[in-house]
Amino acid sequence: MAVTPNNNSEDNFVYYNGRKLRKGFTTGTTATAATVAAIRTLLNQEPQETVTVHAANGKIAIFDVEQTDFNKQTASCAIKKDGGDDQDATDGTLIFATVTLRNDNEIHLDGGKGVGIVTKEGLANKPGMSAINPTPRRVIKEAARKEIGDEQGVDIVISVPDGERIAKLTYNPRLGIIGGISILGTSGIVTPMSEASWKHSISIEMNIHRKRGDDKVVLVPGNYGEDFAKDDLGITNDKIVQMSNFVGYVLHEAQRLKFKKVLIVGDLGKMIKVSAGIFSTHSKDADARAEIMVANLALLGNVPTDFLRKIYGCLTTISMIKLINEAGYQAVYQMIVDKIKLRTEKLLAHREPQIEIDAVIFSRESGLLAASKPLAKIKGEWQ
Repeated sequence: MAVTPNNNSEDNFVYYNGRKLRKGFTTGTTATAATVAAIRTLLNQEPQETVTVHAANGKIAIFDVEQTDFNKQTASCAIKKDGGDDQDATDGTLIFATVTLRNDNEIHLDGGKGVGIVTKEGLANKPGMSAINPTPRRVIKEAARKEIGDEQGVDIVISVPDGERIAKLTYNPRLGIIGGISILGTSGIVTPMSEASWKHSISIEMNIHRKRGDDKVVLVPGNYGEDFAKDDLGITNDKIVQMSNFVGYVLHEAQRLKFKKVLIVGDLGKMIKVSAGIFSTHSKDADARAEIMVANLALLGNVPTDFLRKIYGCLTTISMIKLINEAGYQAVYQMIVDKIKLRTEKLLAHREPQIEIDAVIFSRESGLLAASKPLAKIKGEWQ
């Protein structure tokens, strides 16, 4: 576990839903620590037990050195990434820095095994570069310069032996970063349960679409929506972006990036919230599915109160759909999908450019429920 000079300081914690969670350190800060440990090992020709570095925001971090290997020309040290109480795929991963002294005063930094390679435009690094983002790249080089002085140079290679496997659990494959993880961190600190990095990854993916010339995009909440869009609508994977629960945020990003057309494809359980103007669909933010369904059924007219009560008592939209289909009130789905289109377009109505939005809702059990325009037309526009 990485520590700070005062581990009990409130600055080291964040509170989320009543829980006290410990902050951690990014892959960038971890790579910085590994670099400093390796340089000190090489210069002093002796292993380092611990190493103290500054994160990008200036916070002091103290790491144990997990592995060391060195000779007269080169040294390699490993530091374990400590993400605090964050549920990150890279938590506990060993990050290595291998350093070799140069005959000049230049500092060269590159990624080795398990650090991804950028393959698409639209990211912070150009295609062909290692996925070591600008802030950690700067912090690593500054820390190295401080250790070796102005007259000496060094080659630094950051590697993550398990990086290729871990990368499959991250956003990297969607971003066109192949072969490993990214060395990240604008502050150097990991804040547990933070949505900021997740949103940032989605923005990066959307920017990649725009850089390659796409002016329309399919937005889905997650894997179920993506599978339905591909399998039932015939839409190719390269048109699809997963927006998670951040519907409002991603729609505003689509407008900022000047997309002209958006198709939203999602399960009724998520999308019914959007029909009522709820643009963060996580249950922690809002769960009014039963109320929304009851209101729309009532607006159909001639729906018995006893039936509305049954719907209100349902715990899931799956059970609602079963009752609705048995009673023959499927027209409510069209009402809901039309409201999704109306609400999302209204959200973006006061800024330019205006985006044409359509929506498709489905159930994993029942399949297609409704679309904001004839399905054949949607398929024709998006296939």
